[in-house]
Amino acid sequence: MYGWGEMTEPTLFELPPKEERAPAPPTRPQDARVLKPNRQQLQWLPRDLDEALAEDHPARAIWGVLEQMDLSRFYGAIKATLDRPGRPATDPQVLLALWLLATVEGIGSARRLTRLCQEHDAYRWLCGGVPINYHMLSDFRGAHQGALDELLTQIVASLTAAGAVTLDRVAQDGMRVRASAGASSFRRKETLKAHLKDARAQVKRLAKEREHPDPGVSRRERGARERAAREREERVKMALDYLPAAQAAKERQQQTLATPKRAKVTKPRTSTTDPEARVMKMPDGGFRPAYNVQLATDQAKGVIVGVSVVREGTDAGQALPMEEQVMERTGQHPKDYLMDGGFATKEDITALEERGLTVYAPVKLPRNKPEEERYQPRYGDSPQVVQWRQRMATGEAKAVYRGRGSTAEWANAQVRQHGVSQFTVRGLAKVTTVMLMVAVAHNLLRWAALAT
Repeated sequence: MYGWGEMTEPTLFELPPKEERAPAPPTRPQDARVLKPNRQQLQWLPRDLDEALAEDHPARAIWGVLEQMDLSRFYGAIKATLDRPGRPATDPQVLLALWLLATVEGIGSARRLTRLCQEHDAYRWLCGGVPINYHMLSDFRGAHQGALDELLTQIVASLTAAGAVTLDRVAQDGMRVRASAGASSFRRKETLKAHLKDARAQVKRLAKEREHPDPGVSRRERGARERAAREREERVKMALDYLPAAQAAKERQQQTLATPKRAKVTKPRTSTTDPEARVMKMPDGGFRPAYNVQLATDQAKGVIVGVSVVREGTDAGQALPMEEQVMERTGQHPKDYLMDGGFATKEDITALEERGLTVYAPVKLPRNKPEEERYQPRYGDSPQVVQWRQRMATGEAKAVYRGRGSTAEWANAQVRQHGVSQFTVRGLAKVTTVMLMVAVAHNLLRWAALAT
């Protein structure tokens, strides 16, 4: 009997012992047989942009909302018409949709947006094959402040008709956003005059060199140098023009300070990079060039109903202009108006209460006064201010005011997520245009969220 486990029958020849084989050496790259890429090979790949984009992608929602809006103001500057010769222009609705999607995703660079139009399916879907370049995108964003303001009004009106904006309670808050300028670019009057003299001399020198050009410098490079010199001259001259406004701000600052501290206020300075920016105290306690962004948000669904940008670092005096903007944009006054203590000036509270609004803002404790005098009337209070003090002493008013954080602070956080941490454009007009774009993008997201 033979077992299955081993053979017991003797073999005819003796088997040699088994030798242990050494491990094979690693394969060298030049000896390996692999499939290498061939990028010169032509490929015919069927591709449908519409099929490549998900049905719930924000790009579709943005385009769908813009289809319902009146965008005629964006087309006003186009000279090529059906009855005239000329090269067709890229559709402004495409450029607007691209910037809105980029804003939603926190992208503020025209060059980066141009790359996305070549590489990303969502941006290519919005383009639909129309030509795009970064000059076109940059010029479009800076040239349509009025059209964006009108578009924001249209969107707020549509959301109001849908019940998403009630104006029962509106909260206002300010946020300081870093400007596109460094602290070292701020100069006093004497230094600015010297820089302006040097800038003008540079412009004249380059103009003379145009008559006898350097053969080693291309025409394009020479034009770029001349343009840079002219822009520098304009910025320095603008910085000198804004010095009186900076001087007035310094004088107001001196009036608010105690007498021993007035000597510490330095002479006014303006920036040669962004003359309209001002040095402000930031949330981290430091001082940097910035703009003060004001937002008014409806508490019902978090829709932004007002946006403005100011050069003052304080929020005092900003409540009344913002409420007027909300009134012009919606056609009605809010019922309750929530704002923090920085906005609560006697003049604004009186004016807002006279318009029928109910103001909710914290009451500051007078210096060197006991806590029980916080809500007591003071000398010079109007009847509206007295009513405000008495109202804020109640628990009901304090509970209403606590809703400001979940409205205004939440809107600020959303705006930060859209890339508003430092502006990449310069000048109050362009910064305001960027913030209008952010407000439109924010409200479009609210629209899409409410539609689902």
